[in-house]
Amino acid sequence: MKEHGKRYAAAAKELAETKTLPPEEAVGAIKKTATAKFDETVELHLRMGLDPRNSAQQVRGVALLPFGLGKPIRVLVFAQGEAARTAEASGADFVGADDIIKKVEEGWTEFDIAIATPDMMGKVGKLGKVLGRKGLMPNPKSGTVVPANDLGRVLQDAHKGRVEFKLDRTAIIHVVVGKASFEPEKLAGNLNAILEAIIKAKPSGAKGQYIRSAYVTTTMGPSVKLDLRSLTATAA
Repeated sequence: MKEHGKRYAAAAKELAETKTLPPEEAVGAIKKTATAKFDETVELHLRMGLDPRNSAQQVRGVALLPFGLGKPIRVLVFAQGEAARTAEASGADFVGADDIIKKVEEGWTEFDIAIATPDMMGKVGKLGKVLGRKGLMPNPKSGTVVPANDLGRVLQDAHKGRVEFKLDRTAIIHVVVGKASFEPEKLAGNLNAILEAIIKAKPSGAKGQYIRSAYVTTTMGPSVKLDLRSLTATAA
């Protein structure tokens, strides 16, 4: 079993008496334990009452964060012709077709979000081995395969702060909430936006308790358990 260092042990001791907290108090508590030399990422981890093997109980979607992710978001758009010109005018960081596809095939992935127009997916599909394992593959379900006339809105959302969530094989959803340097109100605002999106995405095949447990944590720190009653009430 992995042993934690002194800094982690001190942070865990500080939270030892903490049982469950509402979102605003929880993010305030973990901010105090984020003592690394870099700006730690705040994450939300949800254990869901779903069966990941059941196709009727899959959860996947996108949440728009009102206070962003705390870092510049680099967006790549696979497009050609008029769609490429629209993407460039709308602020895409990288735009291209065959040239960009070849570059990605060779291993280049210096971007945070990849978007594609439908007509490009026949070519972009072969990048699955490169983009799939990094979670960057454009997908209609995640809102990253969009028609040219919708590129402006999608690019604006992407630069503001956009996170994808998906049920993994262990029935857990992991999502980035923001940075430890954010004010508690901003972290709580992002957290609530994520929860609203996850609750809205509840599959029709879900049975029993939808969210079984929820924790927030920082990159190098211990976690805090969230009070589910106040959590769902706030998100609702």
